[in-house]
Amino acid sequence: MTALDGFVLAAYGLFSLVAFALMGVDKYRARRKLSRIRERTLLLSCACFGALGGWLGMHAFSHKTRHAKFFISVPVMLLLQAALLTLYFVRWRA
Repeated sequence: MTALDGFVLAAYGLFSLVAFALMGVDKYRARRKLSRIRERTLLLSCACFGALGGWLGMHAFSHKTRHAKFFISVPVMLLLQAALLTLYFVRWRA
């Protein structure tokens, strides 16, 4: 494993952690009727290689699971990101 491989995995983990946290914070704010995080921000955090964290956050906090915008796009982003990571580790590293 090279330094770049470690960086790629660490960056993906960090972005996923941020997306997971944003889902949790938004759910917290929703329950307390406080100002919310924009849906665009939540989706952008998932699109920026945080889809795994966003998907886990949706299910861990039961948040945005009924919104078609989320229950369709986040898994699609997750599949695309998994495909890119697979391509990186299987094809581009060789």
